[in-house]
Amino acid sequence: MNRKTRISTAITTLGLAMAMLAGCASGQASAADKGEKLDTLRLGYFATVTHAPALVGVSEGLIQKELGSTKLQTEVFNAGPAAVEALSAGAIDAAYIGPNPAINTFIKSGGASARVIAGATSGGASLVVRDGINSAEDLKGKTLASPQLGNTQDVALRTWLSSKGLKTNVSGGGDVAITPTENAQTLTLFKNGQLDGAWLPEPWASRLVVEAGAHVLQDERDLWPDGKFPTTVLLVSKDFADKHPAAVKELLAGHLDSLDWIKAHPTELPGVVNAALQKATGKPLADEVLTKSLSAVTFSADPNAAAFATLVKNGVTAGTQTKGSIEGLFDLTALNAALKARNEAEVDDGGLGTKK
Repeated sequence: MNRKTRISTAITTLGLAMAMLAGCASGQASAADKGEKLDTLRLGYFATVTHAPALVGVSEGLIQKELGSTKLQTEVFNAGPAAVEALSAGAIDAAYIGPNPAINTFIKSGGASARVIAGATSGGASLVVRDGINSAEDLKGKTLASPQLGNTQDVALRTWLSSKGLKTNVSGGGDVAITPTENAQTLTLFKNGQLDGAWLPEPWASRLVVEAGAHVLQDERDLWPDGKFPTTVLLVSKDFADKHPAAVKELLAGHLDSLDWIKAHPTELPGVVNAALQKATGKPLADEVLTKSLSAVTFSADPNAAAFATLVKNGVTAGTQTKGSIEGLFDLTALNAALKARNEAEVDDGGLGTKK
């Protein structure tokens, strides 16, 4: 083989090697775009009317359908802080959750823990109290409950009491004692006269009214512009979202399918929600409770991001949250792409979106 032939052969071999490397790199990039293979997506939610998009999406198989071969595994929680703890520990990948626990984990982790990827529910929370309590002043010396320390209703209760000049603390002292209590236990304690009231999500607020003779002292809708405030959002572990972007898009698709189903089936919604609640809690709701609960909520993919700055202040006021920035809390990129594909209006992140 002469020198010219050897050079030509070497160039050809080098070209083939470079082409193979390029192909390999392309394959790796393609795999990275799709994310790692996922067998199971673990989703948390609550057995409440304010989590109806989750109840419908799970019970009607809408989320599982969009996930395809990825198995949906679910876990029911009583309140947000417990769900956040599971998310942070890697026990679940995503959760329908109240905004304050979402804010809290984001601030505590310096933005490394999770992202809000969609809204779900607005409204559906109230302070309900026993007879004889007709004003904030009447609450002095009384004992109230919330679902869990630092959850969205707990923060709302403490903030509202503070606005009325009543002091509380996280250990249950102050002018009004707040005892974080599991929702079903709150109903029992209220019936037994061991609680004077509670700030609760639906259907529990309505259950205390219908089943235990309570009355509404403060509907939270009356504290917000146009009566709109975020009650439930869809939160995903940042680590999970980074590794499994395709699964996040599929989860979002299932979530939007659920919201569409709710809009298209108003007469069927109570039955589906009640069946899901019965499966989770062992007992269905009375028709009066269910009707009252559903009338207090609206469902939308818009997380109402503009309200989150106020929620941060409320958490600090309540003493359940440290100060910190929530810039980057929202990543609505996949949501807005999905909404655009469905010819639906995109939603705003209030300037708090993740910077790409």
